Amino acid sequence: MTFETLLDSSGVVSGDSDLWCTYAAVRTLAWLGRTDDLPDPQRAADFLASRQNTDGGFAWSPGMTSDAWATYYCTQALADLPDDTRADVTTTSPDWVRRAAHPDGGFAMTPGQASDVWATYYAVRTLVEIYGEQPPPALFDWLGALQAADGGLAWSPAHAKDGTSDVRACYYALTAWKTAFGKDSPLPWDRGLLVGWLRSRQSDDGGFTFQAGDTTDCLWATFRATNALGHLEEQPRDPRACVSWIRGQRREDGAFTRWPGYPVADVWAAFCAVGALRALGDDLGDLSDPVVHTLLSFRTEQGGFTYRMPEFASDVLTTSAHVLSGRLAAAADEQAVAWMESCVLPNENGVMYMPGRGGEVRCTLWALAAGAFHDDLRARADIADWLVTAIQNPDGGFGYWEGRASDMVSTCAAAEILSEAPKDTARSALRDVAHFVATCATGPGRWANVPGGSPTLRSTLQALRALRRSVGVDEAPVHEALDLHRVRGGGFANEGHRVPDLLSTYEAVLAFDLFGIALDTDHLSRFVDSVRAADRGFAWTPLMATSGGPLADCLGRRLELRLSAEQRPLPALALS
Repeated sequence: MTFETLLDSSGVVSGDSDLWCTYAAVRTLAWLGRTDDLPDPQRAADFLASRQNTDGGFAWSPGMTSDAWATYYCTQALADLPDDTRADVTTTSPDWVRRAAHPDGGFAMTPGQASDVWATYYAVRTLVEIYGEQPPPALFDWLGALQAADGGLAWSPAHAKDGTSDVRACYYALTAWKTAFGKDSPLPWDRGLLVGWLRSRQSDDGGFTFQAGDTTDCLWATFRATNALGHLEEQPRDPRACVSWIRGQRREDGAFTRWPGYPVADVWAAFCAVGALRALGDDLGDLSDPVVHTLLSFRTEQGGFTYRMPEFASDVLTTSAHVLSGRLAAAADEQAVAWMESCVLPNENGVMYMPGRGGEVRCTLWALAAGAFHDDLRARADIADWLVTAIQNPDGGFGYWEGRASDMVSTCAAAEILSEAPKDTARSALRDVAHFVATCATGPGRWANVPGGSPTLRSTLQALRALRRSVGVDEAPVHEALDLHRVRGGGFANEGHRVPDLLSTYEAVLAFDLFGIALDTDHLSRFVDSVRAADRGFAWTPLMATSGGPLADCLGRRLELRLSAEQRPLPALALS
């Protein structure tokens, strides 16, 4: 894998701030004692506060469901901002985080979902460090069940039974334990096995990998490993080599890159490098100025941060949306597709939302739909293998990324990808998908996004698509769901049948076509006309006057093409 196409960023730039990037930048500035260098911290606080929902939790972007991931990032970044400008996070309530507590002792990313160590880490830190509360005592036993036979820690107790250990899981579990119970409390794992497994992830070059079998050291793994060992008051096998390797990832301008041979300095490289060197007790004095200078160059007009200088900060969803909607010239299309094909980490095969972070199931589906790896059978087989061996959970479903608990959106996206994969790779994985779908059933012909959630049109249609791609299902529940959510004036609503929206209507048309049901084109045309915005884009609902952005414009344009004389088929996408 080469990464030259990432240098000039031939993908499409959204210009938006990203929540993860904003958290990483603010946290790094706080570690360096340099948050006062922020030119306008109030704008950063306003950006973070804009992610809060009426339920008290926070979401990745406005309008999305609250989750533990976004809630921790927002509340912690707000707490790190200067006292005279940050939002008062104590005015919010820990009630939402408490609702994410799972009966098994861990925490779920959203209420009703299965527990995993990502969500547990975020929820425990938010409860204890932000709100000064303690998690339930059952957490201790849940954490103890994460140790696998190899001595490392896994994403969940179910993952531990299969021996799936990961450096990130070790860090999240150790941090949750230390935060909840204190460093002098009993350790819920075999200490010697855990320390030995973590140290064995260090290569002879000095850096760390996430898992046994990985071949490329990276700063993210090194950051998590050094901090995990630090929680145990231990050091890497060769701490001096580790410091040398970390510092070896610096460019001439003093900025950091994620792994050897990767050319782009980004926000998470700075975050990981500073965090790892702090854990190793290294003097950061010579790093502070160049790292701060680099981070501040990643600010956007919204007040938050993206992963590199905004004019180069392309992302896969925006890029694939432009390709799918035909908004790029042919030559630019080719460059955009080649750029997306570079958005793959060395040790995995899924396509990332942004270069340098982990593979994400929905983004992989969008990239493939836009033409990525179209003629590369080996790469497509590798993606299917990544889904089956790394992303599929013991319950048969899929989460957004590795270790995340299953949800219907990701499971549907994975099923769509696997339906095009070699049958010997996909057969058993698709069969297991049906097991997860069954856990989300809320009644005859109705499904929720996660077990214990509320049924909606989109989650029901995604469940039916996943079943169609796996074990098969007849069209009767499709008719029932569409009839229940059909809006008389045009389009379909996710809940009830009063206000239609673009995402739900897109999912509905996908279902019509997949199940061979005749489409009422007049009904669809009325909806498409109602969301065609004055700025020539498409709004998410008829209640909005302007474009909802590249993703909305893409879905609207594809519905237009479906209504055209050519009746262009819809790409089988999933978003939320």
